Amino acid sequence: MYFEHKSYTDKGIAFQLLKYMVEIWEAKMNKERKKPLPIIIPLVIYHGVDKWNTPSNLGELLLGYDELSENLKVYVPTFDYLLYNVSVYTDEEIKGKAKTKILLTLLRDIFTKDGDKLEQSIIRSIQYLNELEDRQTGTEYLETIIRYIFSAGKSLTKRNVNKMIHQIETTYPEGSEVTMTLAEMWMEEGREEGREEGREEGGAAALSETAIQLLIEKFGKVPQDMKDGIMNSDTTTLKLVLFNIFRYESVEDVRRYIQ
Repeated sequence: MYFEHKSYTDKGIAFQLLKYMVEIWEAKMNKERKKPLPIIIPLVIYHGVDKWNTPSNLGELLLGYDELSENLKVYVPTFDYLLYNVSVYTDEEIKGKAKTKILLTLLRDIFTKDGDKLEQSIIRSIQYLNELEDRQTGTEYLETIIRYIFSAGKSLTKRNVNKMIHQIETTYPEGSEVTMTLAEMWMEEGREEGREEGREEGGAAALSETAIQLLIEKFGKVPQDMKDGIMNSDTTTLKLVLFNIFRYESVEDVRRYIQ
């Protein structure tokens, strides 16, 4: 399964998904010599404010496709994609285990332009950590959360960060030291001023670190060659690895996505 998240409606999403799918197949064929190629089910995770009213399949983008006979349609590529509209769910409707609730909560709000709203989502996610029995695991997961937020959440201000730190100190004191260290890194990198330079590269690095940390938390150990493969993967592959993180039965399941 491949997923793409959107914070705005995009009428060309089906074509965009097709390009990503082809890139994945080409990588499997040319780099890994994989035959046959894997089936890819495209999933769009949407968390915008507008109603999602874009074409639900590739055929709707093709002029005259609906007018073709069924005999001719078999020669024209088309597919539907799954749509998971996170934006319509309230905090109360997001259920499941702690890590699942954290994932869905942050995906819903990570790209909001409202720093206060993102701050509240982060605080709620931190409260979910108290549901984990292993406090050490919770602290490590908190570090993963903060790294992801600071790499992808661009609306946080210094005031938001300070309030978040204060909340962690009272709600999840085990993570105070980790949070302070990462907050200092965030301020040093000049994110409050909205610096654009190096964001794409930094985002990929943060996703790599997040994927590795989550795999370590789930399986206890990750082979070094797999870590290297994750660190060298592109953003599309990393998104795929992260989205399936809770589905892996073995750490070796990750190899299907990386070199």
